[in-house]
Amino acid sequence: MSHIKAVFAFGWPYMRRYQSRLWLGVLCGVLLGLSNASFIWATRTIFSRLSPEPAAATATTVVPAASTRALAEPFKERLDQLRQRVETTVDPWLPLVSRPIDAKQILGGFLLLPVMVGIRSILGYFSTYCMCWVSERVMNDLRIDVLTKLNQLSLDFFNRSTMGDLMTRINGDTGALYRCMSLGFADLIKEPITILSVFVGLCLVDWQLTLVAVVFVPLVLVPLRTLGKKMRKVTQAGLNVTIKQSSSLLEALAGIRVIQAFGLESAQIERFRQNSRQLIHYGMKGVQTRELVNPITETISMLGLGCLVVFIFWQRRSVPDMIGFSTGLVILFSPIKKLAALHVLFQQTAVGVDRLFQLFREQPTVRNKLDAKPLPGFKESLVFESVNFSYAAKPVLQDLSLVIPRGMKLGVAGESGSGKSTLLNLIFRFHDPTSGAVKIDGTDLRDVALADLRSHLALVSQEVVVFDQTIAENIACGKPNATRADVEAAARQAFAHEFILQLPQGYDTRVGERGVTLSGGQRQRLVIARAFVRNAPILVLDEATAALDSRAEAEVQKVIDEFAAHRTVVCVAHRLSTLAAMDRIVVLAEGRIVEQGSFQELLKAGGAFAQMAQRQGIRAD
Repeated sequence: MSHIKAVFAFGWPYMRRYQSRLWLGVLCGVLLGLSNASFIWATRTIFSRLSPEPAAATATTVVPAASTRALAEPFKERLDQLRQRVETTVDPWLPLVSRPIDAKQILGGFLLLPVMVGIRSILGYFSTYCMCWVSERVMNDLRIDVLTKLNQLSLDFFNRSTMGDLMTRINGDTGALYRCMSLGFADLIKEPITILSVFVGLCLVDWQLTLVAVVFVPLVLVPLRTLGKKMRKVTQAGLNVTIKQSSSLLEALAGIRVIQAFGLESAQIERFRQNSRQLIHYGMKGVQTRELVNPITETISMLGLGCLVVFIFWQRRSVPDMIGFSTGLVILFSPIKKLAALHVLFQQTAVGVDRLFQLFREQPTVRNKLDAKPLPGFKESLVFESVNFSYAAKPVLQDLSLVIPRGMKLGVAGESGSGKSTLLNLIFRFHDPTSGAVKIDGTDLRDVALADLRSHLALVSQEVVVFDQTIAENIACGKPNATRADVEAAARQAFAHEFILQLPQGYDTRVGERGVTLSGGQRQRLVIARAFVRNAPILVLDEATAALDSRAEAEVQKVIDEFAAHRTVVCVAHRLSTLAAMDRIVVLAEGRIVEQGSFQELLKAGGAFAQMAQRQGIRAD
């Protein structure tokens, strides 16, 4: 029951948004479950009217004890009165073997079962439709909430997660909950009601036979409990392999150029094949577990039926009662089988629900304070005060102090792993310092509203991110309320206007996934236009031209210089020639500033910067 409670507890906040349709589905499910008991009465009534003698004449009377008879007598009297009223009402409408048949009896006999089945089918349709209607909307809301949650989390979460895992949470885990809700919740309502109503109906026909029939039902629970635990383990193992395969597939498709260049196709296919074999293994284990439910349930049911047959012959029950009872027995064991299968389904779903619970419990390490201050503008300086930062236990920045006055163009150099990118991440507050503070105009960034802070920053990085949207939409990402005039003005400033007009639909041309229809230089200028339209006072350049050839680099560098003319610039570059126009350069080594000065001063100093420059063929004038 714990897994059912967990799934329901997770899904209820979403389901209650659609309560009217949900409760309609529940009501139809309850009525459907109650209607199943009517088939016991119908079959018993039809076959009793075919018998030329009263049913009681062929039955052996079992006299209960005096105490039992005294307790049951009031209930039996009311039941007999109700049964007599119902039979008096339907008697003119149903054929009777001892009287001539007329049109009314023909019509009643013809329509009795079709009407009952029709009502049951309509109830089943509306129950399933309403539950699926709710489930579709719950899944949509849940996927949006998962994506919203992911966007709220800090970079450290994504650094320890894989793309395959994140995609599985958005699609796989939510899809499992949808299947459980659309298929399982409806059955979870109507099948117990069916069992209860049929059980009561069978007791009314013959309580002794009912006890013999249902005594074997608890025996079904023991193997089902074992199968449920096994299914949970198999599902978890299969999910881990699915995540691994999804991650490798995304890597392979994103890096297809490298894979083909190095002839890695066979290795990637073999890697995918091994994961697929594991998925087949766990998939078949799941099939074995799921398909064992029916044989176990049916075998135990037949053991009960065998005992019932012996008991029937021993007690010499009447034929109409036995036919009605057999009908009820068939109806009874069908929902028992469905509930057994539901147990396995809920165990599968519980794995995904646990993962979603885990995701929603994640808290961003960088968040807005409740009393976060607005940032009206950037007027004075950006300051690092004795900043230390570590990834886990590994120090990245150590006692770093730095002042960047408004209007300064600061270059940042250093070997790989020296802390350059981490410094930029702290400016954007993707991370918070382990100790020390980063301040803008004297205010700690942790006290500033994130949206305000980032609205004052524009980023152009080596990792060019272009969305599968139109040119105009990509540029407008820098400023959500940008007009077409703003977009075109930014494109002109970025020297992108001319090549955009040469595209098939101009600014309305879709650039394709990752901007595959554009050259590297064109994509970079598009990103710079995005920064232009933002019109932020602080420009952050992270290896902005590192991936370009010399000609494209010269074009893009010219655009960047134009854009940076009246802004505060922080530029990280591995290609040191791009730092020549900086007002000041700081050199990092193992997270510390080891040198600083102008480009020429550092070259003449003969330190770490000069050594890096010599390796790139750059020497002091």
